[in-house]
Amino acid sequence: MNLFSKISEISTKDDLSWSNRLFLTLDIDWANDDVINHSIDLVEEFDVPATWFITHNTPVLERLRNNPKFELGIHPNFNPLLKGDFTNGTTASEVIDRLMQLVPEATSVRSHFMTQSSYLISLFSEKGLTHECNHFIPEQANIELKPWEHWLNMTKVPYFWEDDVVCLSKNNSDLCTLKKREGLKVFDFHPIHLFLNTSDISLYNECRNFLSDTKLLSKKINRGNGSASWLKILLSQ
Repeated sequence: MNLFSKISEISTKDDLSWSNRLFLTLDIDWANDDVINHSIDLVEEFDVPATWFITHNTPVLERLRNNPKFELGIHPNFNPLLKGDFTNGTTASEVIDRLMQLVPEATSVRSHFMTQSSYLISLFSEKGLTHECNHFIPEQANIELKPWEHWLNMTKVPYFWEDDVVCLSKNNSDLCTLKKREGLKVFDFHPIHLFLNTSDISLYNECRNFLSDTKLLSKKINRGNGSASWLKILLSQ
């Protein structure tokens, strides 16, 4: 039986906290509420723990909070700041603070585009975050992963699988095999890909101009294998 846990439960001092467990994470990436609720429905159907990385304020946050098996982390987007656009915050600290105000209980962080640096990890630590998930080492590298402790007392949590990467790669291991792989196993899904059941990134690109329109998105749903069916395989015991 596969045991699922939350990112915050990973301890470098206790191998049993991660070595025989699976970790489901979701980057909500500004998805509309219908799309996020669809993802919640999928996960709750299997009654497993999950870590949700938050990008924006939405009433759906309360639904996520009401499930004791869920935890909320932050998913800060530093891209505008790097381009000289200050609408998302005039400093990296402000970008983080805006999300921490929405989810002050957050202890985990994964940056949009996995943006990271020594300066950013210092900020993460200062603001009370304890687990950082910004290292993507794809399963295709066939490297056995493990968490490690940063000198600022933050736990680094690498991950090896992401639904949009599967849509881009031609060389993917099946999930049943990956579930049995040795080492740390963190999986990352995105609500928009779950809703569309994306199997090829071109489908998502076709929908970029109407991501807030659930009716139009519904007409584009892939009826074959894709992100949603992959999630069901992962969560099936």
